[in-house]
Amino acid sequence: MVKLDAKHNKSKVRYEDVDIEYQGQRLDNFLIRQLNGVPRSHIYRLIRSGQVRVNSGRVRANYRIKAGDRIRVPPISLNPAKTSQVSFEGVQWLGERILYEDSRVLVLDKPAGLAVHGGSGISLGCIEALRSLKSSLRQADLVHRLDRGTSGCLLIAKRRSVLRQLHMLLREKGMKKNYLALVKGKWSYGDKNVDLPLTRGSSNAREKVKVDPEGKSASTRFNVLENFGEEATMMKISIMTGRTHQIRVHAAHMRHPIAGDEQYGDFQFNAALAKKGLHRIFLHALTLEFLWPGSNEVFKVDSPLSEELKVVCSKLRS
Repeated sequence: MVKLDAKHNKSKVRYEDVDIEYQGQRLDNFLIRQLNGVPRSHIYRLIRSGQVRVNSGRVRANYRIKAGDRIRVPPISLNPAKTSQVSFEGVQWLGERILYEDSRVLVLDKPAGLAVHGGSGISLGCIEALRSLKSSLRQADLVHRLDRGTSGCLLIAKRRSVLRQLHMLLREKGMKKNYLALVKGKWSYGDKNVDLPLTRGSSNAREKVKVDPEGKSASTRFNVLENFGEEATMMKISIMTGRTHQIRVHAAHMRHPIAGDEQYGDFQFNAALAKKGLHRIFLHALTLEFLWPGSNEVFKVDSPLSEELKVVCSKLRS
């Protein structure tokens, strides 16, 4: 499969035959990866207008491609200045945050404030930056996601076949993901499982996700690690499901919102922690652990807490 990019502005129509490696991937995601540097909005326009075709027929963006499909890719007419190509110099620093790497996966110590992928209003995310870092990561993809403000372990698959394996593992709840979070007040429930279904709120609501009996199942385990008097509690949190904003919504619903959470949190608590040097949400993806499918090989990676968060804890203890 030839990697396409925005430099093919004046090319003729191209036809690409889908390898078995990409079977099951959505058409839009396939094109976003293959049309390197072309804005997502432009790719969606090409699909909606029928300029992109599969086996000579029109398809939707969510079409799941199959091995042997022939995809028609039209000429890409863009002003090169408006494409989102990422320079090596601009992402080189991210290579220093790789916690682990082998031929199958890598684990990135994602910094707070960097989105996992580009999108509406976000020109660059972790995955686009990593793909530009070195040739072995051109086909890399996200195994899971972290909120933009969350730091820590982010698992990346280097090949589509590995991605499918790990997505299956996630669906079967075979991957352990542990987080550290600082929450408001003295946690009053002991070690507790919170099983509360979640649903997305209306588009104009302040809270993007909310607890709803008719929502999708969501399960979060909260364990107390350290109490900071009545002011705050350090929690170890594990998730059995991976719903959007799950930890943040569950913590807020239990009346112990996460420090620095501007969407679901407590304004006065956030302001008090800001005076102690907290200028982000205190939510950190601490560990990833699983058994590789079909083997007894244990995979475990830890991400150290940043100095900024350590300083906040020290000030709470003093």
